[in-house]
Order: sequence, then structure tokens, then C-alpha cells
Amino acid sequence: MTVLYEDNHLIVVDKKSGEIVQGDKTGDVPLSDKVKVWIKEKYHKPGNVFLGVVHRLDRPVQGVVVFARTSKALSRLNEMFRTAEVHKTYWAITQKRPEKEEATLTHWLVRNEKQNKAYAYDVEKPGAKQAVLRYKVIAASEHYNLLEVKLMTGRHHQIRCQLAKIGCPIKGDLKYGAKRSNADGSISLLARKIEFVHPVSKENIVVVAPLPDDNLWQSFANATKDTDACL
Repeated sequence: MTVLYEDNHLIVVDKKSGEIVQGDKTGDVPLSDKVKVWIKEKYHKPGNVFLGVVHRLDRPVQGVVVFARTSKALSRLNEMFRTAEVHKTYWAITQKRPEKEEATLTHWLVRNEKQNKAYAYDVEKPGAKQAVLRYKVIAASEHYNLLEVKLMTGRHHQIRCQLAKIGCPIKGDLKYGAKRSNADGSISLLARKIEFVHPVSKENIVVVAPLPDDNLWQSFANATKDTDACL
């Protein structure tokens, strides 16, 4: 487990693809439990360790996850996520290049619980929630494109669903139309950066996740150096 930032109120870690953030019906050990063990061992804490889950990433997604270490931080972070005061930047690899180099996408998403999938529509539907994101193409290789995505709303599978809707499913994302899976079961979506005002100290916190350790992601490392400098 890689800790990207830590203080008395927060801990930010780099989630690996395949990990679940919080316990579910699979019974697999969640990242939250691993973080608790890490805190307990580092600080020799007796008894239970408090850790609050404030947001999640889909299981096949890698990148930045924030946990609260105090109840004060938890309640304030929950409100900050609710009011969109936490700014998240994602990187996504697609095979098809979008028609526009950058654009704002607005759709209406309907979630199908049985399929654990969202469907995007151009017009409002009963039970739908509006989903808005901005993307821009920031690098390209011979076969793939790297998109930077900023979320304006936080919906179930939003990036995966909206990019698929414009004909650009994320590499490895079979659920949303990719032609083949990634060898490690991941999808090529990275929660690259998170930025917010610290809920207690009021400092500006910016945390950036490293690129996944595979050849395709690493091939974009040099091409995105200028982008990294802006992060």
C-alpha cells in the first residue's frame, strides 16, 4: 500500500486496480481495512482505529483515494464532496480518438442495479441524473489516446459511461464496449489528482497518483511531462 499524503485528520492512498475501497458482498479485504492496519501498526494504536470512507473508486480503477482519520474531518469532507468542493482529475486511455480534442459532455444517466451499469441518454429520462464532465486529449500513441477528464458531477460509472456514449470506451472496459480486456483485469482509468481545501487546517491540498506500472501507461510518461508540471 502506498500512502501519498497523511496528517492527523486525513490519509490519502494510491488504490491499485482490483482493490475494493469498502467491504462488499465479495468478502474481499477492502482498502479501508488495510489502511486501518497500516495506521495501527505505524502508531502502535491500541483498540480500534477510526477511519471514515468519504468516496470510492470502481474496483478496476487505480488512483487517489481519501480517507478521514477523525470524525470532524469525515463530516466536513462528506459535505465538501456533496457540494463539489473537491476537484478530481482523471486520466483515461481510449483506442478511438474523440471527434473533438476537448469538449464538455452532458448526458442523463440511468443506473441499472441488476447489471451494475449506467446508461447514458441525450435527453432526460424518468429516474435519470444529469452527468457533466469535461475532457481533453493530452497525448496520443500509434494506437491509443490519453484523455484528461474533470468531473462536474459524481455519478455511478460516469466517465466510463459517458466516454462509451461518444464511441470512445476506456481500454479494457468490456462492460462499456471495449473490444478486449486488460491482462490484469484493470480498465485504463486512473484517478490522477485530487485537490481540496483541508477540512481542518484550511490549507490547499493537492495529491497526484503515480502512473500505473505497465508499458502503455509508462509510454505516455514523457508525452505528458508538461501536463504533469501543471498538476
